[in-house]
Amino acid sequence: MAPRVHLDKAAWRWVESVRPEDIQREHIEIAYRICVPACKRGACRRNCKGNPNCLVGIGEHAWLGEIDENTFHNIDDPNSERRDKNTFVGLTNLGATCYVNTFLQVWFHNLELRRTLYLSPIVNYEPRSICEHLQYLFALLQNSNRRYIDPSGLVKALGLDTGQQQDAQEFSKLFLSLLEDTLSKQKNPNLQNVIQQQFCGQMSYVTVCNQCGRASPLPSRFYELELNIQGHKNLTECVTEFLKDEKLDGDNRYFCESCQSKQNATRRIKLHSLPRTLNLQLMRFVFDRQTGHKKKLNTFISFPEQLNMGPFLEGKDEPCVYELSAVLIHRGVSAYSGHYIAHVRDARTSDWYKFNDEEIEKMEGKKLQLGIEEDIAETVKSQTRKPKCSKGYHCSRNAYMLVYKCQRDEDADPMDTNVEVPGFLERLVERDNRKFEEWCLEMADMRKQSVDKGKAKHEEVKELYELLPADDYEFVPLEWLKKWLDDSTVTKEIDNSNFLCSHGKLHPDKVGEAKRISLRAAEILFERYGGGPRLDGSALCEECVGQRCRVLRLKNQLAEDYKEVTNLIKGPPKSESGFWVGKSSLRSWRQLALEQLEEDEEETKHSNGKTNGEGPEISNQGGGEEEMKTFNEDILCWHGGLSILESERRLVTEEVWSKLRVYFPKAPQFNQLQEPCQQCLRLEREGKENEALNRMMASEQKSSLINLFQEKNRPTLTKWPEETDILYIVPLFFVEEWRKFIRRPAKTTPVSSVGNSLLLCPHGGFMFTYDSMLKGDAQHIALLWPSEWDVISRHFLVDQPISICRISEGLSLIMFVYPELCRECREGFIFQQQRDMREYAQATVYVRKVTDDKRIMKDAGPEMNVSGSDAEDEREEPVAKVDGERDPDFSQIMHAFSVAPFDQNLSIDGRCLTDDSATLGSLGVIPESVICLKADEPIADYAAMDDVYQVCMPEEGFKGTGLLGH
Repeated sequence: MAPRVHLDKAAWRWVESVRPEDIQREHIEIAYRICVPACKRGACRRNCKGNPNCLVGIGEHAWLGEIDENTFHNIDDPNSERRDKNTFVGLTNLGATCYVNTFLQVWFHNLELRRTLYLSPIVNYEPRSICEHLQYLFALLQNSNRRYIDPSGLVKALGLDTGQQQDAQEFSKLFLSLLEDTLSKQKNPNLQNVIQQQFCGQMSYVTVCNQCGRASPLPSRFYELELNIQGHKNLTECVTEFLKDEKLDGDNRYFCESCQSKQNATRRIKLHSLPRTLNLQLMRFVFDRQTGHKKKLNTFISFPEQLNMGPFLEGKDEPCVYELSAVLIHRGVSAYSGHYIAHVRDARTSDWYKFNDEEIEKMEGKKLQLGIEEDIAETVKSQTRKPKCSKGYHCSRNAYMLVYKCQRDEDADPMDTNVEVPGFLERLVERDNRKFEEWCLEMADMRKQSVDKGKAKHEEVKELYELLPADDYEFVPLEWLKKWLDDSTVTKEIDNSNFLCSHGKLHPDKVGEAKRISLRAAEILFERYGGGPRLDGSALCEECVGQRCRVLRLKNQLAEDYKEVTNLIKGPPKSESGFWVGKSSLRSWRQLALEQLEEDEEETKHSNGKTNGEGPEISNQGGGEEEMKTFNEDILCWHGGLSILESERRLVTEEVWSKLRVYFPKAPQFNQLQEPCQQCLRLEREGKENEALNRMMASEQKSSLINLFQEKNRPTLTKWPEETDILYIVPLFFVEEWRKFIRRPAKTTPVSSVGNSLLLCPHGGFMFTYDSMLKGDAQHIALLWPSEWDVISRHFLVDQPISICRISEGLSLIMFVYPELCRECREGFIFQQQRDMREYAQATVYVRKVTDDKRIMKDAGPEMNVSGSDAEDEREEPVAKVDGERDPDFSQIMHAFSVAPFDQNLSIDGRCLTDDSATLGSLGVIPESVICLKADEPIADYAAMDDVYQVCMPEEGFKGTGLLGH
């Protein structure tokens, strides 16, 4: 099948020869690719998304032909988790607990230790102490039906961090010490001493004075011998060095009690008795003085299967033979990482096993095997190869602990190898085994249900897939079909809502994401799964196809029309039937037409399932003149008529205009006989330089800030475009005054500065919070895009920039303003507002001057309307407000209306206000009230004019002769 881009082009190739009014059903079906051949199985490597008739590669291959039952589930056979007969149980690695698992396996195979631990009954039914957790763990390792068990109970009781690997040697010491301390509190004496009996030996540090020969022994116990391996090749050398004499001389001399002075001496270790289980720690991890860190010694050490410790015991000549029972391995080159495994000999059968967490491997024969590659650390080429070992010896560069059992214990009664799990532990094990068996049954049942469901789905898909190819058809989503064929996905109802155009039909752009199936198959699918709306052959949208046809034809025709128009405008029109076109529009009409066509084409494209012509919101923050201007708008005056500037327009023929009109059907149209705007001619005749200057200034400012003027595409605090992180703030008063100037530049004074200090406190801090602006304080401010702020800062004086920024932290957004909020003044502002509500502070009261019983109101507020052009012009004058911090005395009214205090007669609702000491409340004056002022003697300059004056009252209201007069 052809690539999708080729299918897209082929679907609309017919528009070159078909006009929108000539579109037939066949053209609509071509646009919707109804007749594109269906793909055959094996012909496509993947599904052709551009072809609604391609029904291969959507997951059907998994359901056609013979199917393995295992494909219907992802559940492993639960029996694979079951322990095989006569095998050992592994331990789960909880993250970095392999070092714990190795020691647990070694201690579990110490039959005497296990047997003795079983003597302590669990007081509670659930294990709590470390000893109880160890008992339960050993019982599970012995009689569990699981292939491996979870040691998290014991690990949690020990307080170990499962994600951090600890020092294995240190763990061994601490655990045995902790276990000994716990068992020492038991009443059973066998339990009290089990750790000492198994692991504890006696030795002494003997210091001999070279001067007097006095020997000073220091008895000590040990649970393991720490042997230095650096510079040694075999275990005998390591033990010999451990027991060798140490010279004490120089600064290290010994203080002799007999000589009562420091003397040269000799110190050595004497072994007096050895434990039944002899733990030999090979010190592979040593401190490197050069790096300041531990490092691992990968030295090969040879050690025997039988170790005679008799020659090393003090005062004993008889043999003391030990049998190798375990070797603990550290695999890795670093002291801070790697993996621990244990090789352990079964005390009952003498077979060797490798314990690697959950995995357990039996060695072939009955010999320990350490020579396989996985047990050798990664080494550099300079290191020596593994030396040959004599018979009965083993050699390793990774062994870090050797465990030897006394041969006398090994030769004990074979019946001693049988360790019975006591009843209280066996009940816990049986309970765990029941849980395991229940889990196995549950998993097996889930597998069976999945297989049965898969078989039923297989039959359904096989049956329905054969019905999908269509003559009479409906459309369904491709993604839904894929999910229907994907057994791991729950099939939901069919949702075609995202495919609809603005006319409620199938959008042409969405046909590549849908598939055309037969009516019979659609009936079955919709009956079983529900959904909608149904999209059959009647859902092909003729309106969308026609609009797309018109746009594509115009785009194809644009280059040819551009050449023709260019030739036609070279000469003047020969008749009086021409039309006026702006020279700027004429120069750029091709670009404007292309942009308009692209915009129209975008409207015909699908936009997230929105209908009724609702498209995506387009953000335009810049708003430059060329971006906002439409064709022929450049010859419009401010009044919407034909501009009087003949130099900026040109007369074109009717033929040229008819071609342009096709691309700009909504463009302003002025024929040759159209007279220019009369208002503009009158203003031009007046010739006022200041008005012309104001208009130019207003025009420039309007074109630069057209969105701000028209209140279009305004930023809000709740919806910011993702690409904008900062907005700027100016007083709403500034914007309103500026708009008045732009609308009537000849009647108003230009705005020259932005008074942001109105929004700041005396300390220079911002007075509003983000939440307060959302809830009501936004009535005081206006928000600007960054591009608009650039224009504002160039054209106006700004006393203090104010901005609000947005930053993302994780999933949350944080808003902050600059300058920062002044919390002290903000709290005072809120307190003042609350007091104003109670005490009339800063409330607006209107004072209206009346003359000859006629009332003409000046700036009385939006609710008081006046008629007449003169009154309208006057209403746009700034409102005169008095600072509420000053007393509204007689001078304020006198300055506003030129009425002296002794000529002021004030009244409200027909009642005269004569009490100079009265307050607002007692006089019935509430905020927004209108007080009538009538002067005893009219002043000539103001006799013909009535005024309304706004007074901002202080917290005490107005009182005194200064305001009310006599």
